[in-house]
Amino acid sequence: MTKVTAQLSISVDGFYAGPQHIDDGDWIDSAESAKFFRVTRWATDALSWRERQGFTGGEQDANSDVVAESFGSAGAYVMGRRMADGGEVPWGDEPPFRAPVFVVTHRPREPLLRGGGTSFTYVTDGVASAVEQARAVAGGKDVAVAGGGSLVRQVLKAGLLDELELHVVPVVLGTGLRLFDADLDLGGKEGIELTPTRVIPTPQVTHIRYAVNGRAPLVLDDRGSGGGATTTR
Repeated sequence: MTKVTAQLSISVDGFYAGPQHIDDGDWIDSAESAKFFRVTRWATDALSWRERQGFTGGEQDANSDVVAESFGSAGAYVMGRRMADGGEVPWGDEPPFRAPVFVVTHRPREPLLRGGGTSFTYVTDGVASAVEQARAVAGGKDVAVAGGGSLVRQVLKAGLLDELELHVVPVVLGTGLRLFDADLDLGGKEGIELTPTRVIPTPQVTHIRYAVNGRAPLVLDDRGSGGGATTTR
């Protein structure tokens, strides 16, 4: 059964990159990239990630297994326009996805066909449409929301996400682009409930997979009185 999944590497304090780079300088030299590369180092050091990019070297370990699993389970991808534009040149003629990619954007563009089975279709009528188009061609595999973090929040906010995997890196970044933010529009007595389904600890990162149960009212516990939970109104 096709699931809609997302995964993101974050710091212990919840950042997936540094402050957004908005000037004309080189992104590689920015604070955004420095903090992004720190939280994704576990992946770029993995043998399976490097093989997928056409690089040599890398470690064959539990982290590499997690990367290989994520590539193998994805039948289609949904991606934000900023990520797609930023990766177009570095990914080259054979991007690592090897599956259809649906790019959520406000700017129309003709489909972009690449080698290795990757194609980019630009979707201008919203994230729900992009997810549905990806689901239709995923062949029973997962629809992977590739990011960035703003797009992951949109999918989560819309109630479209079935599974979330966080790769929590043991570093505190202090500032930057935060995965979970106020634009989820949760009420004062509302949360999005998650159920942990898998935890893989390694020295470089802890992989935590959650089933997404959806929005739910927050309930006041009995504070030890033995009376059970009380629904707040």
